[in-house]
Amino acid sequence: MSDSQRLGEFDLIRRFFVRDTPAGTARRDGYGGDDPAAGIALGQGDDCALLEPTPGWQLAVSVDTSLADVHFPAGAPAEAIGHRALAVNLSDLAAMGARPRWYVLALTLPDIDPEWLTGFARGLHALADRSGIRLVGGDVTRGPLSITITVHGEVPRQRALRRDGAGVDELIAVTGPLGGAHGGLQAWQAGARDPADPLLVDFLWPEPALAAGEALRDLATSAIDISDGLVADLAHVCRASGVGARLEVERLPLAAGLGERLGEAQAQQAALTGGDDYVLLCTLPESVRDRAQARLAEVGSHLAIIGRTVGEPGIHGVPPGRVGWQHFDVEVDDHPETGAAP
Repeated sequence: MSDSQRLGEFDLIRRFFVRDTPAGTARRDGYGGDDPAAGIALGQGDDCALLEPTPGWQLAVSVDTSLADVHFPAGAPAEAIGHRALAVNLSDLAAMGARPRWYVLALTLPDIDPEWLTGFARGLHALADRSGIRLVGGDVTRGPLSITITVHGEVPRQRALRRDGAGVDELIAVTGPLGGAHGGLQAWQAGARDPADPLLVDFLWPEPALAAGEALRDLATSAIDISDGLVADLAHVCRASGVGARLEVERLPLAAGLGERLGEAQAQQAALTGGDDYVLLCTLPESVRDRAQARLAEVGSHLAIIGRTVGEPGIHGVPPGRVGWQHFDVEVDDHPETGAAP
């Protein structure tokens, strides 16, 4: 009898997802506390987990579903799939300036492949350990490959970063390079499989900007993680805040190797619209610029100023073309020099 025939749902959960956190495991970049189990009154194994949030902090909760060949290539390494599924959820916590605490996993599998599950769990657990987040429950069922993760984080009461706080004449900035994930997707589709390819790393192994989010929490007026694309996500902030934006596209920080791979024009387009970069986009007053840059440098990040908010609605300074994944229409000035109608 094969492993896949022997393993039932509960055996699978126990084998791959129930684990003791090593003693002394600390949150990456010094996130509070050396005990990832803190706050867990009852973890895996019952109908619900029982959790105790830190007094004076608010819970930040987010859920994302990742589907094979929609959000990630089904043929990607299982370890990368596990990492990526958790990373995109942690990125939402980063955008709010929240500390990761707990997560639950709902995994749908077409069949039970112990080798695949070993790699998936390795990628998932490695990022969880570095980020200080603990798996407290979940579910496994049979069907087309799908991964749904709900993350729980904490942020000091009334101090979360939000999308609706930007004001007019503030700086627009990002915390890392843009366009790499789009370049990596194109490389994957063209047959590239070199695990050291920096663009493939950007695509398959995104790193949530958790430390940057906490560093910006008392300085930025608004923030969002770049998942749909710079222009589309900036539009979300502008709508929520009631402002417009003027970008300086020549100042966009491009991912390493992107220009050489795609050419200058396509690299800039990837930076504007590609999505899946999972760096933070934020607004902040000019008066805190130096402090923000110093704080980010302390946590190994960077703040690149790419524009300024304006009173006129819309996103200005963007060349004609796609604007990213659009959940809503994005108003873009296709004539950045004059603003004239076509």
